[in-house]
Amino acid sequence: MPAFTAPLRTLMGPGPSDVSPRVLAALAQPTIGHLDPEFIRLMDETKVLLQYAFQTKNQMTFPVSAPGSAGMECALVNLLEPGDKAVVCVNGVFGGRMRDIVGRIGGTAIVVEDTWGTPVDPQKVEDALKQNPSAKVLAWVQAETSTGAESDSATLAKLGHAHGCLLVTDTVTALGGTPLKVDEWGLDAVYSGTQKCLSCVPGLSPVTFSERALDAVKKRKTPCVSWFLDISLLMGYWSGENRRAYHHTAPINANYALHEALTILREEGLENSWARHRKHHLALRAGVEALGLSFVVAEAHRLPQLNSISIPAGVDEAAVRKTLLNEHGIEIGAGLGSMAGKIWRIGVMGHSARQENILKVVGALETVLRAMGQKLDAGAATAAVRKAYGS
Repeated sequence: MPAFTAPLRTLMGPGPSDVSPRVLAALAQPTIGHLDPEFIRLMDETKVLLQYAFQTKNQMTFPVSAPGSAGMECALVNLLEPGDKAVVCVNGVFGGRMRDIVGRIGGTAIVVEDTWGTPVDPQKVEDALKQNPSAKVLAWVQAETSTGAESDSATLAKLGHAHGCLLVTDTVTALGGTPLKVDEWGLDAVYSGTQKCLSCVPGLSPVTFSERALDAVKKRKTPCVSWFLDISLLMGYWSGENRRAYHHTAPINANYALHEALTILREEGLENSWARHRKHHLALRAGVEALGLSFVVAEAHRLPQLNSISIPAGVDEAAVRKTLLNEHGIEIGAGLGSMAGKIWRIGVMGHSARQENILKVVGALETVLRAMGQKLDAGAATAAVRKAYGS
């Protein structure tokens, strides 16, 4: 059997995004031990870099050795015990996943449901909190990857604090791409992923826990239902002074990659990164609208890094994605759940958020749609993109 050789793709889907050559080079460095003094030094630096990315001073800030869904589970299994109530906001696939985890813990999920493609409604949240004064946790997704809708985390946090809740926030698609201010907003357990706007390889989930959250963990009456994700055990590995307690064998090379990805983010600056994602989203928007296509999410609530596009009548959405991949080397995403077959998801994330990528995906989409019988002016969409860039 020959060695596997990965094809070269332009990743413009909902994640993973294109990985910077610097990150790939870091990944290829020699593996050392997970308790090697040099790896521990890298761990400490990674914590500082993540604190910058999350905009927090939380000491318990580190990457879980598993993807974003494990970060979600880590936040919930540590803060909730059987019988606890959690108000869970569901406006897409990942809010639904939060609800399911609460149930598996033995908690009660009070669901605040909103139409997919819209943000979480703060009034509904306030009503649910008033009706459930014993709720321990308020949980929501800031950047819903399944729809491209962004919820107002600052407002939701204020509501949660007013009702004495611990705040769990999914920032898998938000971190590095749109404003996220953990300390300013008072968020308690926040998790993310490496493969979206950080443009790192998949497989790690950055998390941060406030002192309020850690205090709740210390006061638990029952053990955390997960051994691997138990923060009280992970503290010894990620927060040990001078000496680290063995917990698990961390993915060494993936942590090299994350350190480099976060270094790149620090060099660019968070506000510059947010502005860059916005700039390339606006160029994509110009091209999409020139193709006669429309966005699912209203502009005021639209994530710049994740764009859900309604599929025109008569177009085979799967055939378009297949042709883009096979003939143009471009990956875009399909819809999930109730939006399956109804939308494409185009990511403008991290290293993928570049002018050449926007021009490529819009030009290829125009070519494929024209070949499928859509009446479009040749070159009009790429011209709209160039105009948006001022070129």
